[in-house]
Amino acid sequence: MPDKQTDRKTLPLSIAALGVVFGDIGTSPLYTFKECLSHGSSREDIFGVISLILWSLIVLVSIKYVGFILRADNHGEGGILALLTLAFPEKGKTSTLRKTAVMTALGIFGAALLYGDGMITPAISVLSSVEGLTLISPDFTKVVIPVTIVILLALFAIQNKGSGTVGGWFGRVMLLWFGSLALMGAAQVCIHPAILAALNPFVGIHYLVMHSRSSMVVLGSVFLAVTGGEALYADLGHFGRFPIQLAWNALVLPALVLNYMGQGALVLSAPVGDKNPFFLLAPSWALVPLVVLSTVATIIASQALISGVFSLTMQAIQMGYLPRIRIFHTNETASGQIYIPQINYALAAACIALVIGFGSSSALASAYGVAVTLTMLTTTSLFFFASRRLWHWSLLRAATVCAIFGTIETIFFASNALKIVHGGWLPLTIGAVLFYLMTTWKMGSRLVTDQLTAVPLDQFVKSVISGGSEQTPVRVEGTAVFLTSSEIAAPASLVQNVNHNHVLHERTIVITIEVEQIPFCDSKTRIDVAGLSNGFYRIRAHFGFMELATIDGIIKCASSNSFQIDPKTASFFISGQNLIPTPGKGLPAWRKTAFILMAHNSQRASEFFRLPKDRTIELDWPIEI
Repeated sequence: MPDKQTDRKTLPLSIAALGVVFGDIGTSPLYTFKECLSHGSSREDIFGVISLILWSLIVLVSIKYVGFILRADNHGEGGILALLTLAFPEKGKTSTLRKTAVMTALGIFGAALLYGDGMITPAISVLSSVEGLTLISPDFTKVVIPVTIVILLALFAIQNKGSGTVGGWFGRVMLLWFGSLALMGAAQVCIHPAILAALNPFVGIHYLVMHSRSSMVVLGSVFLAVTGGEALYADLGHFGRFPIQLAWNALVLPALVLNYMGQGALVLSAPVGDKNPFFLLAPSWALVPLVVLSTVATIIASQALISGVFSLTMQAIQMGYLPRIRIFHTNETASGQIYIPQINYALAAACIALVIGFGSSSALASAYGVAVTLTMLTTTSLFFFASRRLWHWSLLRAATVCAIFGTIETIFFASNALKIVHGGWLPLTIGAVLFYLMTTWKMGSRLVTDQLTAVPLDQFVKSVISGGSEQTPVRVEGTAVFLTSSEIAAPASLVQNVNHNHVLHERTIVITIEVEQIPFCDSKTRIDVAGLSNGFYRIRAHFGFMELATIDGIIKCASSNSFQIDPKTASFFISGQNLIPTPGKGLPAWRKTAFILMAHNSQRASEFFRLPKDRTIELDWPIEI
């Protein structure tokens, strides 16, 4: 159980979580029931759809994510890549290599699909809220697209300020938002209490049985209610399990249930036509404030997805699935608050293109959901293996729990698959392209590493000291630092320097940067310093997949271990790559071009690790791919 100090922090963290964790799922009432009505608005349709929405929230979000998945934390961090490392640790020690490879590929594909979600969510959320202006006056129809684009541009323009600055008031605003959802819904439920019958799960089941074919189409819209469920797990590291559970159970779920039932009660009493029932819940005098509040809420929901994509990108880079790109920490104390310009520009362009291309939230809804269902299915599959490994669940228990969730998600996927020809192909295409690029980079990087680390360091040092090399190197004053990712091999830059320049510094330090399968490493044990012989030293620096390795951080930790490196006088050597496409060798022909293109556009190692510009030498090494 949490201690008293943790208890005092739980409530503030729960309020803060409202603005980050629940932004996406909390703004789903803006468009979910509206889309469901487009398939039918009879009394039976309304009761069946509301029941399906409520029990989808309960089973997939309350039970699966809040009850089970949040427990599978990787040293406090969540998300599909974190779950992947829990289910299948590096080297696949707990299962066959083939099974590990298949599930790892599935996990990477699920992560790739989240990028599609990150593009669609801001577009559909902001667009659906701005469309509320049309209820004030039909003349506003012409300005919906331009206003949406302006809001999105403003949102992406301030990302360099950091999510902490951008989201300082998000929790309080979302507290007002969820309170408004609950009050508006409760008012209609009190007027038309018959809607309470939708709380019976058999109402939804009966609807599915009686409308087996048409209900599959409706389920594609029902699923929009739970599309933010994955964010609960992805943002686990920001707030912790207990604050997220408290916020969901005490406020978010009750508010969503009341609002969806309120919308159902409203439509039962009076047909709404093609109007959005969400905005009709408010009295006429509150319509303008509600449009403003909903717009702010959707901006907050968009911010949560943008920050999540930034974090996912950093994890992928550290785990070797994406090339190095420029990453900025926007908060000196909060390591999770980062800004990635290239990703920000790409997301902004994609969101605006989606708004212009689809033109309405209803059209965008046809593209939404396919990728999310596949991501949820991936999470369920990985959770099966993680539960067996972490908590030693029996095969029967793990299979039963995951089969229940997997069956429901498979049905939702089948319903969403009907959207593929109407726009659902877009997130699938985005996911497929990113999966291809991520796996290509991983394969190519391994090939490069193998060629850069051909000589064991101990053997190289022994050869140099004993005079076994072609020409004994001249020892010169000073310190030389060589960076490598290999645990045992001599850096290619060190081999190049000795073989061609015949020079060896009197103090030669080889730094190996190891990215562990945990999000953060203890700074006290980050550095291992070992003296080899005759002025050679090896430093192993350990970083988590949520940390950015910099030379200053390594030097600082080394200093705390009484090993001094002066960055103002030391020379830093890194191994450059002269990529040579070689027919019949290395990567398949259709991957070579992609890898070379990514490599040429990746950030230089000297910049990524923040090496001193005037003290760094890069020595190229020919690499056949």
